Parts: sequence; structure tokens; C-alpha cells
Amino acid sequence: MSIQQLKEHLRHPSVISSLADDINKLGRTIDQPLRIMEICGGHTHAIVKNGLDTLVTQVVRFVHGPGCPVCVLPQSRIDQALYLARENGTILVCLGDMMRVPGSEGETLQHCRAQGADVRFVYSPLETLDIARKNPGSSVVFFAIGFETTTPTTAALVQHTIDAKIPNIKFHINHVLVPPAIDALLHGNRQRPDAFIAPGHVSVITGWKPYELLSQKHHVPIAVAGFEPIDILEAIRELLICHIKKIDITLNSYHRVVSYKGNHRAQELVDRYFDIRSHFNWRGLGSIPASALQFREEYSHLDAETSIPHIPAQDTHPTCQCGAILMGQSHPWECPLFGNACTPAHPVGSCMVSNEGACAAYYRYRGVSL
Repeated sequence: MSIQQLKEHLRHPSVISSLADDINKLGRTIDQPLRIMEICGGHTHAIVKNGLDTLVTQVVRFVHGPGCPVCVLPQSRIDQALYLARENGTILVCLGDMMRVPGSEGETLQHCRAQGADVRFVYSPLETLDIARKNPGSSVVFFAIGFETTTPTTAALVQHTIDAKIPNIKFHINHVLVPPAIDALLHGNRQRPDAFIAPGHVSVITGWKPYELLSQKHHVPIAVAGFEPIDILEAIRELLICHIKKIDITLNSYHRVVSYKGNHRAQELVDRYFDIRSHFNWRGLGSIPASALQFREEYSHLDAETSIPHIPAQDTHPTCQCGAILMGQSHPWECPLFGNACTPAHPVGSCMVSNEGACAAYYRYRGVSL
């Protein structure tokens, strides 16, 4: 089967309809809709874009979790990026989404660049190497963000920096880990989800083993899913069956690319340069133990964060519901700013900035009249 044929199969209307019928029939045996949280912005966009929630609306209630790495960064980390960008002789390099995320005073890296700072966005972290070589008199800082999916690429950049003996590259590390976030959501959350759809791309790196431990610990079913409509609906059906039978297991519904133990080479590359932070602040979720990475001691000389003075955490916009949305306690359309003061052109919260944010998904595919 060619890739095109596979895509057509995974999006075939009759198969989608059949799966939705199966889910709705199974739903007749439960008293109330199953609350399913997806922990991936790609899943959020696929669900909203394809209207999957409307196909199973009587059976499933989707709650959107902290599935967007740009969204979960607290404003204090953005403030640190702004501080670095303003330093004389510094070139701050970041991925595109970071340019428009507001700090605690509402300023963005885009504003900072307009005021004269040298801020550059790249499509690949490895582009930082070329920037550093062409600007030997500048300190080039790569502002690294992402879940386990993108961490190996940052590790590869670290490796190239060391191997090529490029002296003017440093890093601000903001790589966060998904399993500890799920663990935090399940601890003391009065609105805890009944089941989870685990991220597909992250699981390619980590494997689905980490979620198995969470299923056992918290007695909740978890399914790793792909991003096509049929992938997601199959995961929902399996989660519903688990809920009905009271089975708390982790299922791999993304056999095409996800294995039990994940990508060993990528894991080894990450482990070579990084270890676990004692704690890390997540927007909405607060401080979560062992939920992010930092440089190993022997590579701490590459850490730009050590040169930044303490920047206290600031409250977010008093009306913005981004934190509650990331915890699955609110929906985008319930935020009074949604579609009014907060739009993709003028975002207030990070959930509207990122292409993977829940607010951006609803604004793009459902508009403001929800």
C-alpha cells in the first residue's frame, strides 16, 4: 500500500462513519459521557478540524490538556528570553511560534526585534550553527522548547556545537516531559479525565511504556494514537471498551510508528547531554517535579540560563483562561477574551499563539460563534 493509499484509507468517510457508529452504540451502556483528554496539540487540531467531537457528542466529552509546548511555558521563561535578546552582542535564535508569545508585561520577541534586538526564528535548530559561524563576534543563544519529540534535535545541535568547537553558541533549555504532566493532572484533580489519548509523535521517541506505568498507578486507561481521523476514533473506541470493562491499561493504537520502548538512539543522544530538573513551572499546572530537562553538569558551560538574574514569576492576564484550558477545566469558547481581545493576529494567551494551541484550533476551524 502506498502512502497516498494509506492516507485515503485513514480518512475514508465510510470507515469513519462505521467507527463513530460503533462508539455511539457502546455509549448506550454508560451513564454519562466519557471525559477523554488528549495531550497533543496535533490531536486537538485533528479532532476540531475533522469534527470528530460532533460525531460522538453524546458519548465523549473532549477536554484539552497541556499538549502544546509553547502554551505550557510560563511567562517567566518568556521574560528570560526577552532579557537575553536585549543583551548587547547577543543573537537570540528560536522557533517561529515563540516570536509572538507575550511575556509578563505583554511584550513579545517580535516587539523586541522591532526595537533593535537581533532575534531570529529558524525552522530547524541546526540552522543555529550557520548563524554562529557567520557571526563569530556575537553570542548566539538557542531558545530550545518542546516535548520529547524535539529534544533529540536540540541534543544533535549540542553535539555538533561541541564536535565543531563552535565557541559562541549557548542554549536556554525549556524541554518538558509529558508523563509527569499527566501524573500531575491525575493528582488531586477533582475534574480528572476518565481516559487519555497519549501523544503520537512524543511516543515515537519514548515508546508507550511510560504510559503503562501511569495507567497502573492511577487506574486510568490510556491510548497512544496517530493523527488521522480513523486513528483517533479507533483509540476512542478502545478507551470506551476499557472504561466499560473497568480495565486500566495502556493501548498502542499507533502501531505504524510507535513501539513499546521507543527510539533508543534518540534517547541515548538526549541522555548524553541532559538530565532531569528537580522541578519546572508549567503554565496552569504550576511546579511539577522532574518534568523538564537541564544540562548535565559537564555541559553546564553551554547553559545561557546561568547568566540570567532571577526573574520572579508574574501573574498572567487576569481574564485569560489559558491555564484552565491547559488543565482541562475550561474550553476556549468559555474564555471571555476568545475571538474578541484575543485572536491569532493579536493573541493574549499562548493557547492562541501556537499552531498547536487549543484556542487557535477552535478559532481557525469553528470561528467565534460557538
